[in-house]
Amino acid sequence: MSGSQSPARYEIRVEGVLDQCWTACFEGLQVTSEGSQTVISGPLPDQPALHGVLIKVRDLGMCLILVRRLDPDQAEQASPP
Repeated sequence: MSGSQSPARYEIRVEGVLDQCWTACFEGLQVTSEGSQTVISGPLPDQPALHGVLIKVRDLGMCLILVRRLDPDQAEQASPP
């Protein structure tokens, strides 16, 4: 594995609706709601950073639904206008 990879965008879905004040908790990642779920998304520099976000989700007692790495094309589509 190479350590010189550029940051990748991730989408993390949790059950329930969180408001924008949670953005600070997730260090600038975007926090949006879709129906009865919240989507936490944005670039993460590496796998340890991803695991750090997942630990926060766990520690806050959130029900994890989905974690996915977005392709560069999907990342562009997932970005809000």
